[in-house]
Amino acid sequence: MNEVLILGLLFLPALLLFALPSMRNHLGLYFENQMYKSGALMYVMTPGQARVIDPILSTAAQGYKNADYVGQYLFPTVPVDQRGGKIITFGKEDFMLYNTGRAPGGATKRVNYGYQGAPYALEQHSLEGQVPFELMQDANQVPGIDTGKMAVNKTQNIIALRLEKAQADLATNPANYAASNKRVLSGTDMFDNASSKPASIVSDAIETVRSKVGKRANTVVIGAAVFADLKNHPEVIDRIKYTGRDVVTAELLAALWDVKRVYVGDAVWADDQGTFNDVWGKSVVVAYTEIGQLQDQGLPSYGYTYQLRNFPIVEEPYVDRNAKSWIYPVTDEVQPVIAGALSGFLMTNVVG
Repeated sequence: MNEVLILGLLFLPALLLFALPSMRNHLGLYFENQMYKSGALMYVMTPGQARVIDPILSTAAQGYKNADYVGQYLFPTVPVDQRGGKIITFGKEDFMLYNTGRAPGGATKRVNYGYQGAPYALEQHSLEGQVPFELMQDANQVPGIDTGKMAVNKTQNIIALRLEKAQADLATNPANYAASNKRVLSGTDMFDNASSKPASIVSDAIETVRSKVGKRANTVVIGAAVFADLKNHPEVIDRIKYTGRDVVTAELLAALWDVKRVYVGDAVWADDQGTFNDVWGKSVVVAYTEIGQLQDQGLPSYGYTYQLRNFPIVEEPYVDRNAKSWIYPVTDEVQPVIAGALSGFLMTNVVG
């Protein structure tokens, strides 16, 4: 008995040496997962963890665009490396010309380009696409890349609709504009009234932006209901009869209004009762915005969409045996912001 006890004591350090790391790892992972679930910790990928991302499907998700979504033209995407920070805000000074002349021995003038405004915090949005085994020829193999793209695109479309709605809510909120940069239409000014003058009203909005920031508005976003009335408006019909065009398009409106771009917000969303609503409502937004893939956030613009760099991501698919499906998790982290409110003009109640 004593010999067994002595042997046990001799081998105890070795046993602990091998056992403790495993115990510590399991306990550590358990408590770490609990802290993530409770929100006490934020998820930050390490290089090792990044290997679980599907690079091909992530590239497909990052390149996904829905033609019906127009918020990106008012809020072009800017990649950021932090989940929170300060909005780079622009006022009149960022659009003005300065006297840069300098007398010999004189001081060199300085100007700050943009300043840090209100804080922003990226919102994480995650959804899983599901591919049932029944849709696959062989349930024991990972779905082909086309099937994976289908699941990712469907999931990404839902996430993108939420972003479109957030951008529209921001752009059509009168509280985000100065009194000089918004207008509620009524009576004969409304675009569904045959006596209204849409071209003159839009021109006034464009001129207001130019007078406030020194840049001519280059983008107009109109709600689907507004576009429906404009296509049959007497003023518009009269002005296109000499163009040889029979159908009113967004491009034609841009030419009539002397603005670079007109976009129609056709997207709809359904409330809890299943009622469909236009995302962009009955509003018109006129703005000066820097459009395209911006390399940094130092260019003055009406708005931006801050997005975590290299997002959205698609994690490697996994099998849910209970649902008999392959699951594709898609995650994005974004936040639309208004960076230069004076470079925008909002019209509400444009049609009845």
